[in-house]
Amino acid sequence: MKEKLFKKADFNKFAAGDAHFEKTLTRGNLISMGIGAIIGTGIFILPGIVAYGTTGPGIMLSFILAAVVCVLTAMCFAELSSTFPVAGSTYSYGSIIFGQFPGWLIGWALCLEYILGVSAVSSGFSAYFVSLMNSFGIVLPKAVTGPLEPSNGTFINLPAVVVLILIYLLLRRGIQASTKMNTVMVFVKIAVVITFIGVGIFYIKPANYHPYFPMGGFGVVKGAALVFFAYLGFDVIPSSAPEVKDPQKNIPISIMVSLAICAILYVILSAVLTGMVNYKDLNYADPVVYALNHVKLGKIAFLITIGALAGMFTMMLNTVYGGSRLIYALGRDGMIPDAFGKIDEKAKMPILSLNTITILAVVLGGFVSLKELTSLVNIGTLVSFTFVASGIIKLRHRKDVPQSDFKVPFYPWLPIISVILCILLMTQVSINSWITFIGWFAIGVVVYFLYGYRKVN
Repeated sequence: MKEKLFKKADFNKFAAGDAHFEKTLTRGNLISMGIGAIIGTGIFILPGIVAYGTTGPGIMLSFILAAVVCVLTAMCFAELSSTFPVAGSTYSYGSIIFGQFPGWLIGWALCLEYILGVSAVSSGFSAYFVSLMNSFGIVLPKAVTGPLEPSNGTFINLPAVVVLILIYLLLRRGIQASTKMNTVMVFVKIAVVITFIGVGIFYIKPANYHPYFPMGGFGVVKGAALVFFAYLGFDVIPSSAPEVKDPQKNIPISIMVSLAICAILYVILSAVLTGMVNYKDLNYADPVVYALNHVKLGKIAFLITIGALAGMFTMMLNTVYGGSRLIYALGRDGMIPDAFGKIDEKAKMPILSLNTITILAVVLGGFVSLKELTSLVNIGTLVSFTFVASGIIKLRHRKDVPQSDFKVPFYPWLPIISVILCILLMTQVSINSWITFIGWFAIGVVVYFLYGYRKVN
């Protein structure tokens, strides 16, 4: 039984199964995809909230520290993705390196990340969209702008449902159509961020930077744990490996470049924000909009709403795309019914997998309040990151796998440090979230032994 549980998956079999995908994605597409998945509402919300309650103006250093943690994990991702350019991302890497049962658990955790992640973002999109409509004097009925909570007068979050359906239809048109839309949206939100920085820099008051560490150095470290999650999303890049031209070179470079661009924007925006307004006045869900109103630039605040909507749209687009490829990989390997692993010959994509994640996201985003569940996204991500970093250590002892063009430097210290930092951040998650996550894992174990275990040869 132990041999069957930890039987290593065959990389060549994975690659053969992915051969039906059409290789159309370039390095530019991947960088755009990475930025689209990373930059969302976090850049417009987290800098203010974390500065107010945890770091003060030192939030700039928190973003830098969090970026360092992400870069360590990203380097591990880069080596694994260039060694094994197959669909499924960390699920596939885990199956090849640790065995199919650990790989399944990683994939099960990632399913939680993708499905809850896109559902939560769709709810946020709805809130911003309703606000935008209100600014034009258009008031949507309360009954169709919230989850199924009759006591509060809401029955369906219709804007969330509609945007998810639009994303589904865009992805059904093919990867090229969706990447073009993603690129346009990425340029829009970067332009909005740069506009805020370019305008706000003239309203900085040096006195707002004092004291720089009101909560001490520990506040900066704790702040890094909070803003770390603003960098999540770059793992969607290796998920696209079968559709990438020259993945061994383009995936590692795209991961690092997209992270670097986002880190620079986060740090500069947080510096301008805390310079414009004293950190004690930033306890708002929309601190960037508040800062613009504070310096009498309310008309520009409209652009921030547009940027936030563009950011959330690209996050959902890339998350649904990455989640559909994960579900496809689980079906490809027999962990779930084989139909999920079939590629439509005409569309060149896993239609059933795309349908499945869309339906689940629509149900959750349209009818369920996700306030208590969003932290589960963080746990699932950190668990998969821990496996990725530790996987590099095992990978270097394997002689039966392809050689990667990219190697994590300072081996084995950087992977070990990455594992330690990921575990440290996991300790910041609430106990209730841990209990729920363990329950999700238990369900995954049951599903594996009822179905996937019997499929392992």
